[in-house]
Amino acid sequence: MSYMEYQRKLKFIEMKSTQIEVTKKLLEINTIKIQPSNPFTWASGWKSPIYCDNRKILSYPETRTYIRDRFVEVIKEKYPEAEVIAGVATGAIAIGALVADVLGLPFIYVRAKPKGHGLENLIEGDLEPHKKVVIIEDLVSTGISSLKAAEAVNNFGGNVIGMAAIFTYNFPLALENFKKAKIELTSLSRYQVLIDTAVEIGEVTPDQVDTLMKWREAPSVWGK
Repeated sequence: MSYMEYQRKLKFIEMKSTQIEVTKKLLEINTIKIQPSNPFTWASGWKSPIYCDNRKILSYPETRTYIRDRFVEVIKEKYPEAEVIAGVATGAIAIGALVADVLGLPFIYVRAKPKGHGLENLIEGDLEPHKKVVIIEDLVSTGISSLKAAEAVNNFGGNVIGMAAIFTYNFPLALENFKKAKIELTSLSRYQVLIDTAVEIGEVTPDQVDTLMKWREAPSVWGK
């Protein structure tokens, strides 16, 4: 094994360890609920055996700080040239601001749609032209809304160099969407790690895993 291969393997192990620890913390504060037999209905109309509300993290100082610090590490390692941090409304505004504060960088946030009054801003805050921006997301599902935020920042004159999220469902559709947009997504936790960890700590029984994995493969038709 070459030195470069060894370093890549080491980074993979470190990231996997972080993902497991983040996942355990999210489960501890009931940020993620898993109910295969009593599915949730998302705003899109999709039926889902899982629901993730990362806004709850803000109510738990220890977890909030841990998540903030992991974001800081990711940005320092992968995007040391970052000049601005952006949060996606509403779930990532607070954690994004905390990350920007630690890094000593300007912060902006991106609305889902422009305000219906006043200046009708889509981007809140001052963004100088051509500044390198890292976007913070709380949750990535299909990636469509996240990438719309990135497009808004680019259209506003910024230069999105990457995105970091607390959790991603890792849908094949999302992977394809990010690939097409040529934007790298780094997530502190992801679906497969969630299922493995949930089984390990008894939140999910082994016989529920097949159902949970089938949902991830075809979420738009699952449960119909």
